[in-house]
Amino acid sequence: MVSWKRKKFTAEQKANIVLEMLSGEKTVAEIAAQYEVHPTQLHRWKAIENLPSIFTRANWKR
Repeated sequence: MVSWKRKKFTAEQKANIVLEMLSGEKTVAEIAAQYEVHPTQLHRWKAIENLPSIFTRANWKR
């Protein structure tokens, strides 16, 4: 019996992967294969990854 170990990514790693997706240099399938993650999971990270919070005034640094 094969035992699978669940991969855990930090928020920073997820953000970097999402930024890689947004750059458009590689397809989602290529990025998914590189990180051994299902493409659907990448799309979920893209939608969830706190990107709206970047644009709130509370996070602005002057």
